[in-house]
Amino acid sequence: MTEPGPGGGDADERATRDYTEQLLGRPLELRRRDVSRGAEVSLLSARRFWHALGFPVVDTDDELFTEADQRALTAVAGIVRDGLLDETTALAMTRAFARSTDRLAGWQSQLIAEAVEAEWSRAHEGDEHDAGESRAVPGIETAEETARRLAALTDRLEPLLVYAWRRHLSATVSRMLADADPESYGSTKMRSVGFADLVNFTALVRRMSERDLARLVSRFEALSADVITAHGGRLIKTVGDEVLFTTVGVAPAAAIALDLVETMTEDDVLPDVRCGMARGPIISRLGDVFGTTVNRASRLTAVAQAGTVLVDATLARELAAMSGFELTGQRRRILRGVGPVTPSLLRRAPATGRRTS
Repeated sequence: MTEPGPGGGDADERATRDYTEQLLGRPLELRRRDVSRGAEVSLLSARRFWHALGFPVVDTDDELFTEADQRALTAVAGIVRDGLLDETTALAMTRAFARSTDRLAGWQSQLIAEAVEAEWSRAHEGDEHDAGESRAVPGIETAEETARRLAALTDRLEPLLVYAWRRHLSATVSRMLADADPESYGSTKMRSVGFADLVNFTALVRRMSERDLARLVSRFEALSADVITAHGGRLIKTVGDEVLFTTVGVAPAAAIALDLVETMTEDDVLPDVRCGMARGPIISRLGDVFGTTVNRASRLTAVAQAGTVLVDATLARELAAMSGFELTGQRRRILRGVGPVTPSLLRRAPATGRRTS
């Protein structure tokens, strides 16, 4: 059970339990042995499933579980019994859900908390109570209001979660099938890989409040996602001041990088970005991408100037055959962990046509 907050005692514990039951959609009325018995699995298998979800193993007999926990365990056990997946793969699939939804829950809770504080800040603007100071953790009032709103939204958001998962699963399977067709994209999984990062981000961290910094990062992520998806790219991940994306073709990658530079340059809040891109085979694992191509794009980003896009030789050769882009060869560089690379500076071509040099 959650420990009561300072001075709150049983009242805080009851409030936490109430919100927990509202968010889970079921009362906490089952013990761990009830769940394993109901799912017709051993207690050890139930523990493995719970641990795969990312939660610590429960060794008490308190009523900490709901009917939904039992149904989920029954579903996973049924998949294994029917031979659709072995236990190792089923648990790995569970971990994939857990890792993604853990980040999703944290992200969405933070969005609601920020919205609550913004509303209250506007309502008390000019008052001594104004919540303008930075705070890494929401106050108790914000936390309670966030919990209340999320509890009210959960049933409406759940279908959207399932819908988004099915849509992304469909897109992922389509990419996999295309990669497996030699007539479509060749025998290897070729991608254009791009990084974009905010320039002088370290200096911003030192002089901005935590709240303003969080807003800046959120804005960067939102604008980047809009640009990347608008051109059919795939946003692999965001890490604070940096985004990683991939595309199947080269023209969409070039358009994304150039649009990212222009979008951030025109934004009044964000600093400039710099981009590095490479073309070649990649390795996909657990929703991320790896390999020499990814490393080369990352290193090119590190040496790019603010507001510019550097591309490797492979990407430059393919873009040279297309209209709308201008490529200027740069000096040969030795990139750490990558070796010698001769990059090109990518720009949009003048309206009169394409020119390479």
